[in-house]
Order: sequence, then C-alpha cells, then structure tokens
Amino acid sequence: MTVRVVERGRLDDQEIAGVLGVVEAATDADGVRPLNEHVMLHLRYGGDERARSLLLYADGTLVGYAHVDPTDEVEGPSGELVVHPAFRRKGYGRTLLRAVLDAAGGRLRLWAHGDHTGAAALAASLGFERVRSLWQMRRSLFAPLAASPMPGGVRLRTFVPGEDEEAWLKVNAAAFSNHPEQGSWTLEDVRRRESEPWFDPSGFFLAFRDTRLVGFHWTKIHGSSSEEHGHEPLGEVYVVGVDPSQQGTGLGKALTLAGLRHLRSRGLAQAMLYVDEANTAAIRLYESLGFNRWDVDVMYAATR
Repeated sequence: MTVRVVERGRLDDQEIAGVLGVVEAATDADGVRPLNEHVMLHLRYGGDERARSLLLYADGTLVGYAHVDPTDEVEGPSGELVVHPAFRRKGYGRTLLRAVLDAAGGRLRLWAHGDHTGAAALAASLGFERVRSLWQMRRSLFAPLAASPMPGGVRLRTFVPGEDEEAWLKVNAAAFSNHPEQGSWTLEDVRRRESEPWFDPSGFFLAFRDTRLVGFHWTKIHGSSSEEHGHEPLGEVYVVGVDPSQQGTGLGKALTLAGLRHLRSRGLAQAMLYVDEANTAAIRLYESLGFNRWDVDVMYAATR
C-alpha cells in the first residue's frame, strides 16, 4: 500500500470536498466535529497564507487531514487532525501527526475535540502532554433566568453590519488581550462570519456607555437546518467581552443574560458555551447562571 502526505496552502475545490467528507464521517462516528470553526472557515474561504493543510492518502484515497496554524508566535503553532473512521487503527494517525510535527518545526499544540481515548493514546505515543482543557457547558433555557439589569448609564442595542465592526474589534482585542485565539481577530475574520448562514445581527448585542462601546454578547444558533447538523437547534453564548475599564461592574453577567433571553425567545431549549478550565472565575459565573459541564476539548503539546 502506498501512503503519502501532501502539504498544501490553499486547497482546491476537489480537495476541500474530500476533506469535508472525512470530517462528516468522523463527526457521525464520534458525535463531535473534529475541526473547530476557525479551521472550517479556513477550509472554505482561505485565510492566513502561513497556515498549512496536510492531506494523507492511502493508495490514492484521502484518509486523513490536518491543519497547522502558526498564528501564536509566543505559544507556537497549533494543529488539528482527523482520520476517516474506516481507516483508523492502521497507523495512519501517527503518520499524519509525525508529518504535522515536521511541518510545525517540532513545536506543536494539538487540539482534540471530545477528549477521546484514541486521541489521548495517539498523543502520548509521540510524547505529547495534556496542557489545557476547554469545557463545553450547557443549561436549559426552560429554567428561570435571573434578572440582571445593565449597569447605570449603559444602554444596549444590536450590531449593525457595515458600521460596528471596527469598534467591536477594538473592544474584542482589549477584552481578550491575553487570549490570542480570540483577541487577534481581524476585520476579515468578522466579515467571514457575517457571510455564514447562521449570522444574525439581532442576536449580537452591544453595550454603550454614552457613545463608547464597552461590552458585547454575540450569540449563535447551531442546527437551524436539521439536514446540516442532525440535531435540534442549540443556542450558543458565542463571545462575551467587556472592556477592561468596565470589569467588576456586573456588565458581563448582564450581557450574558440578555443573550440568553434572546436565545430563549427564539424557542430554543438549550444554550451552550465554551470556557477554559483554568478560568475559574468565569466557570463560577456560568455555574451561577445554571450552566454545567457537558464535554471537554483537550490541548496536547510537544516540543522537540
């Protein structure tokens, strides 16, 4: 059997279709999508020209895919990979991961969605250590939502595409200055999401003190098409951010609840969010709002 790994920048339409087929097969088998939103958007639209795609072929059949993202120059490259369920336990995952390590120069942070034992075993076999966990938390939207008015002098309105992007980017960068995956978003990143079918400005809330944007809550609805997602629609606390000057005022809690009320008004039964396991203050806040841990994504790291 001939096994080869092909490294690419931008994939062509046929390669993209092949990768999406592998992703869907893995999602059906594992119950969790193997690639995050950032990678899926990069697949469809392109992005940072430094990012690399690795395609694993066995006798000409695409059996695996990996993405290497060089964005974080401090922490080093990050990656994600997937092997088609029909071709697992044949050594292909290790072959692909070795190629990803080479492409990343031996320094790599690797995300595994769902904390599967197979991913843990593969990571351990090549010397990776578990370094970070990202919780997915959920709560029922049928349960009561606490009252939490906006702090004095703060008013709320919804996002206006074509007008609010630059102001939002400034607050997002300030709110997530220690979180490069979120804080480094560009205007192009926002516009790509505005072009996605799920984007709805009526669920994107901006908080202003006088004329200055000081916080936001961007909500998202997954699965409005059952054919696309295969589950009932699910609301998400997509991004909540507060300008550092407003921290401790209760604005974050008020924004979170405003978004949850919006999601409930859309007839949704549940809401979800992602939060870093190390962010204990945020976890306490979300638990106080009725959220509980549902699943975990794990980051492994290796250096040569």
